[in-house]
Amino acid sequence: MLDAVLSNSESVKKRPEGSNGGQEALRIPKEPGNKVTVVLGAQWGDEGKGKVVDLLSVEADIICRCQGGNNAGHTVVVDSVEYDFHLLPTGVLNKKALAFIGNGVVIHLPGLFEEAEKNLQKGKGLQGWEERLKISDRAHIVFDFHQAADGMQEQQRQQQAGTQLGTTRKGIGPAYSSKAARNGLRVCDIVADFKVFEGKFRALAAHFLGIYPDLSVDIDGELRRLKDYAERLRPLVTDGVYFMHKALSGQSKKILVEGANAALLDIDFGTYPFVTSSNCTAGGVCTGLGVPPSHVGRVYGVVKTYTTRVGVGAFPTEQDNDIGDLLQSRGREFGATTGRRRRCGWLDLVLVRYAHMVNGFSALALTKLDILDTLAEIKVGVAYSVDDKPLSSFPANMDVLSQVTVTYETLQGWCSSTEGARHFEDLPLQAQAYICFIEDFLQVPVKWVGVGKSRESIVKLF
Repeated sequence: MLDAVLSNSESVKKRPEGSNGGQEALRIPKEPGNKVTVVLGAQWGDEGKGKVVDLLSVEADIICRCQGGNNAGHTVVVDSVEYDFHLLPTGVLNKKALAFIGNGVVIHLPGLFEEAEKNLQKGKGLQGWEERLKISDRAHIVFDFHQAADGMQEQQRQQQAGTQLGTTRKGIGPAYSSKAARNGLRVCDIVADFKVFEGKFRALAAHFLGIYPDLSVDIDGELRRLKDYAERLRPLVTDGVYFMHKALSGQSKKILVEGANAALLDIDFGTYPFVTSSNCTAGGVCTGLGVPPSHVGRVYGVVKTYTTRVGVGAFPTEQDNDIGDLLQSRGREFGATTGRRRRCGWLDLVLVRYAHMVNGFSALALTKLDILDTLAEIKVGVAYSVDDKPLSSFPANMDVLSQVTVTYETLQGWCSSTEGARHFEDLPLQAQAYICFIEDFLQVPVKWVGVGKSRESIVKLF
């Protein structure tokens, strides 16, 4: 039977052109059209992804956000103006490009429009943002009662277990829970028949009140506000699947995807349960935008030259000492979303190698090299062990991770400023050696090195 099929297949290929209505052409696989370039965090977030996205967005035609909500925060400095983005894609500053919020994002509508207003007051960069932003009709909505429930869940964790997850209390987890429970509401619902939406909203609010009787929910007041937001939202909404399909299969375009959060906060691959509620690794690009895997091109991992973490959870290389304080103060390590002080420690290459396994980074961007400028010695975590037994992989169990002993490699510092460097050769030899050590350990090339806050403060290696 197989021989007959193969024989028939060969005969089809040999038919004269046009003899079967062009079916031969359908049997020849087409090369994928445009591919997306992806920027992802490789640690616990706060790596400086916004700076890398801003750098690449200058030449992009479309900049996409694929997951998370306004629990994320990207800070970008352009013309000495500091912009803070939480829901808006960082690339919205590029007036020649479209910004797209995909179906994998959960959107708090008051937060979206308030964010835009605040950034409009800072400078001219965001002018006309509504004309260049598109939002997927399949994206889920975060409501005020999601945020209230988020806070109550954290209080319950504190009372029951004596610790919290350290969420941003932005309602992200409860919104994704609604999505998974299949009682969530999407953008397509609120811009359709509002009376139908109102009935679904009341049912969802009643569901949350049933779980949290003490929840304060102004149902009528929120509906009035949502009706106003629906009118502002309607011109921005598009069918996200067709939007991305057209972008990928049409004329040549540069498409950039900015990840929120980071690999070690991924709901599947992060340091669970101290994680976010979405897939912030490479797989989230496909599910969060409707992008076929064949259209994923280069994936850039963003790595801070030391490690930081907001909130609770295991942190093997944390330095709860003068070194940690120095990194925190020099790096101005406060969360862009919450303002919380970030915990600081040495670069953990075991952790970054694990992130590379999951994401398959094409190259890395190292950020905040200048923060290390005053250190005479710099340590890098290169191995884990528990009870003197080496660990062959990054542990899934957080109880194990909290017990690891880190093996460090000590490298010589450079004790001089790197802020003026614009080429690899401009960097001190010890800084060059630090970068090369990271490349050799991970077997991933470093493409950019950040040496300051501004858009221009970057060293491009290739």
